[in-house]
Amino acid sequence: MSQSLELLLIQFLMPDNDARRQAEDQIKRLAKDPQVVPALIHHLRTAKTPNVRQLAAVLLRKKITGHWAKLSPQLRQLVKQSLIESITLEHRGEVTKDVISVIREYQTVTVIGLLCKITYKVKFRDFIPGILHAARQCLASGDEDVAVIAFEIFDELIESPAPLLGDSVKSIVQFSLEVCSNQNLDVSTRHQAIQIISWLAQYKYTSLKKYKLVMPVLQVICPMLAESSDRGDNEDLAPDRAAAKVIDTMALNLPKQVFQPVLEFASISCQNVDPKFREAAVTVLGVISEGCLELMRNDLKPVLQIVLGSLRDPEEMVRGAASFALGQFAEHLQPEIISHYEIVLPCILNALEDASNEVKEKSYYALAAFCENMGEEILSFIDPLMGKLLSALQNSPRNLQETCMSAIGSVASAAEQAFLPYAERVLELMKKLHGIVAMSVGRARMEPILPPYIEAAIAGFALEYSELREYTHGFFSNVAEILDDGFAKYLPHVVPLAFSSCNLDDGSAVDIDESDGDENANGFGGVSSDDEAHDEPRARNISVRTGVLDEKAAATQAVGLFALHTRTFYSPYLEETMQILVRHSIYFHEDVRLQAIIALKNVLIAAQAIFQSHADGSTKAKEFLDTVLNIYLKTMTEDDDKEVVAQACMGIADIVKDTGYTAIEAYMPQLVDATLVLLTEKSVCQQIESDSDIDDDDTAHDEVLMDAVSDLLPAFAKSMGPYFAPILAKLFSPLMKFAKASRPPQDRTMVIATLAKVAQNMGPPIAGYVDAVMPLALKELVSSDATNWRNAAFCVGEFCRNGGEVALKFYGDILRGLHPLFGESEPDDAVRDNAAGAVARMIMVHPEAIPLNQVLPVFLKALPIKEDHEESSAVYSCVCNLVLSSHPQVILPPKHVPTNYAIFFCLLEDSSTNLLLGL
Repeated sequence: MSQSLELLLIQFLMPDNDARRQAEDQIKRLAKDPQVVPALIHHLRTAKTPNVRQLAAVLLRKKITGHWAKLSPQLRQLVKQSLIESITLEHRGEVTKDVISVIREYQTVTVIGLLCKITYKVKFRDFIPGILHAARQCLASGDEDVAVIAFEIFDELIESPAPLLGDSVKSIVQFSLEVCSNQNLDVSTRHQAIQIISWLAQYKYTSLKKYKLVMPVLQVICPMLAESSDRGDNEDLAPDRAAAKVIDTMALNLPKQVFQPVLEFASISCQNVDPKFREAAVTVLGVISEGCLELMRNDLKPVLQIVLGSLRDPEEMVRGAASFALGQFAEHLQPEIISHYEIVLPCILNALEDASNEVKEKSYYALAAFCENMGEEILSFIDPLMGKLLSALQNSPRNLQETCMSAIGSVASAAEQAFLPYAERVLELMKKLHGIVAMSVGRARMEPILPPYIEAAIAGFALEYSELREYTHGFFSNVAEILDDGFAKYLPHVVPLAFSSCNLDDGSAVDIDESDGDENANGFGGVSSDDEAHDEPRARNISVRTGVLDEKAAATQAVGLFALHTRTFYSPYLEETMQILVRHSIYFHEDVRLQAIIALKNVLIAAQAIFQSHADGSTKAKEFLDTVLNIYLKTMTEDDDKEVVAQACMGIADIVKDTGYTAIEAYMPQLVDATLVLLTEKSVCQQIESDSDIDDDDTAHDEVLMDAVSDLLPAFAKSMGPYFAPILAKLFSPLMKFAKASRPPQDRTMVIATLAKVAQNMGPPIAGYVDAVMPLALKELVSSDATNWRNAAFCVGEFCRNGGEVALKFYGDILRGLHPLFGESEPDDAVRDNAAGAVARMIMVHPEAIPLNQVLPVFLKALPIKEDHEESSAVYSCVCNLVLSSHPQVILPPKHVPTNYAIFFCLLEDSSTNLLLGL
C-alpha cells in the first residue's frame, strides 16, 4: 500500500492531465482501504519530496474532517506544517482580495498558516470584519458549513501567542454570542461558536476583562445551561454542557468578574417555574466552585441556602444537580464547607434515600467528597452513615456500588480507628480491595489478606483494557504505601507492568471503520479542496488512543512510589526507571510530565539509599542528583504548564532541605536565577498575551505556582543560614511586588509567610528588612482572612526574635494588633496559637519591653496550644524560662492562673518534665 500510494501521489503531481485523472481515480479506490490513513501518515513523515508531503497532508486532512481535534498534538502539527508549506507566494494576494473565496478554496489551517506568515505586511485584525461579514452572509443563506470555517480560523488565532486580535475580540465575541444563542442553527455550528468563547476564556481572558466582555458573555451563556438537550450521540456538543465548560474556564481565570453575576443568576433562577432553570441555578454554582473558591468561601451561606433547598425540589433533575454541586463544594471549598457539616450531612443522608438512582449516585459522590476532609466530626454520624452505605453496597446496582465504595473509603479515612468495627464487613462484601480502606486500618491487618487481591489485579492486565490498567497501577501504588518495604516481594511482578505502560505507543494511530456503500463511501472524493463539504459523512470512525495518556501518567506515578517505599530493594529497576522519567519529563502532555517530575524526587530518595552501600556511591548519587536538578531547572523556566512547574519548585525545595547546602552549592546560582525568573513572572508558563494592556498589579498570579516558588526561599535560607543574606537581597524586591495593596489577599499572605520562614532560618541578618516588612505584617493582622492573621502573627514573632533592637519600636503596635486574636469570639484555634507564639518570642528576646502584668493573663488563658503544635516549642520554652527565672511579674494573683497551669508550673520544676517538653 505504502509504495503504490507514493507512486500515485507523484503521478497526481505530474503536469499530464490524463495521468493526473488516472491517479485521482486510483487514489479514490485506495481510500476505501483501512490502511490508507497510516500510509498517508507515513508519507507525511518520511517523503523526501515536499510536494508529496504536502499532497499527503491535504488528503489526510480531507479524510479526517470533523475529527481534527482528536488527533495527537504531534500529528496535528505535522499536518498543519505540511499544509502551510503547500501555499505558494502567488496566493497571498487572493487573501487580501476576497477572504471568503480563499476560505472556500483551501483548508482552514492552510489559510491560517498563510495569514500568520503575512502579518508582517498586513495586520491580521484588518481581515476580521470581512470574515465576519462573509460568515453572516453564509448563515443567512443557510450555508452553515462555510460559516463554521470562520470559527476554525478564530480558534487557531486565539491559540496563537502572537497579538493578532486586538480590539477585534469585541466583534468576534458578539458574533459568537449571536450564533451560540440561535437555537435554529445546527448544534455543531452553535458548538463551534461556544468553543470560541471557551478558547478566549482560556487563552485571552485578560482581553475579555479589558474590553468588559465578561458580563455580556455570562448573560448569554448562563441561560444556555437551561436548554433541553438530547443525551445521545452528540452529548459533547450539547449546548448546556458546552456552556458549563465556558463558565468553568471563566471562573478559573476571572473569578472576581464571574462570581457575583453567576450568584445573581442562580438566586433568580432557583425560583423559576421551569425546572431546567432551577437545575441550571445549582449546576452553575457547582461549576464555578473551583475557580471562585476564595470568593465562595467567604459567602457560603447564600450559596448553601440555594443548593440545600434544591435537594428538596420535586424534580429529579434539580435534586441531582444539587447533589453534584455539594460534591463540588466539598472538593473545592475546604476547610470552610466542613464547618457546616451539621446542616449539610443530614441533607446528604436524606438524599441517599431518594427514589431516583441518579440522584442517589450523585449523593454518594457528594458524601464521599464531603467526608474525605472530615475528622472527628464524623464520629457522631458514623453509625447512620455506615448503615446506609453497607446496605447500599449489598443491594444497589453496580454503578451505585462503585460510588458507594468511594464514600466508604472517605468515611474510613475520616474515622480512622473508629472505622475498625466496619472494616471486616466491608472487605467481605467487596471482592476488590479499596486502597484507602486498607490504609485506614493499617499494614498489620492488611498484609496477610493482600496476596490474592494483588494476583487478581496482575491477571487483569491480560484483558487489554487501558482504563483497568490505569486504575490497577493506582491500586499497586496504594499497596506500596501500605506495605512500605514489605512491597518488595511484588516488585518483580508489578514493575515490568508499569514499564510496559510507560513505554506504550504515544497514541497517534488512526483506525478507520470499513463499511459498505458506494464508491466514495469511505474515500476521499475528489482530491481538490472544494469537495471538503462532502467529507464529513465519509469519516465513519476515528480512534485516537487518548486513554494511553492516563495509563502512562498512572504508571509513571507508580514507579516513583515503588522506589520511594521500597528504597534499596528497588535497585534492579533504578536505571531503567530513571531513563523513563527523563523521557517523560519532556513528554508532550502535561499530565505525564507532572507525574514524572513528582516521581523524580522519589527515585532520587531511593537512589541515595541504594548508593550508600556502594564503593562509588557518592559519585553515583551525585549523577542522579545532577540529572534531577537539571531537569527541574529546565522545567522551572521552559515548561508551559504551571502545575508542572510548581511541582518542580516543590521538588527542589525538598531536595535542598534533605541534602543540605553542600550538595547543591554548585547549583545555587542557577537555582536563584530560575527563582528570579518565576518571581518576576517571566517564565514560559507565566506569559500572557502581549496585546493586553492590563497592568501587572491587576493580574492575579497562579496561587499554586507562586506558593511553590515562595517555598524555595525558606528552603535556601534553612540550608545556608545567615549566608543567605546576599541572595535575599536579590530576591526581596521581586517578592515584595506581590505584597502591594492592589494584590489579592492570598498574594500578600504568601509574602508574609515566606519572609517569616526566611527570618526563622536566616537569623540576625533579617534585621535589615524589619522596617520594610513589619508595617506590612501589621496591616495583615487586621485583614479579613484568618490565614492572613496566622501568617502575620508568625511573621511579627520571628522578626522580633531575630530583628534585634530595630524591632523594638514596633512592640506596642504589635501587641495592640495581636490582642484581638486572643478574643473569646475568635473561632480559629490556630490563630490563637500563632498569636501566642508571637508573644512568646517577643518575651524571650526583650521581656523588659513587654508589660507582663497585662500580657501574661491573656497569654496564659490561650494555652495550651490546640492546633498549630509547631508553636509549642516557643510558647512552652517562654513559660518555663519565666517561671525558672523567678521574674517578679510572673507571680500573678490566683484568679489569673487556672488550676491546670498551676499544676503545669509545678511540673516544670521536675527535670524529667523538662526533657519531655524538649526544654
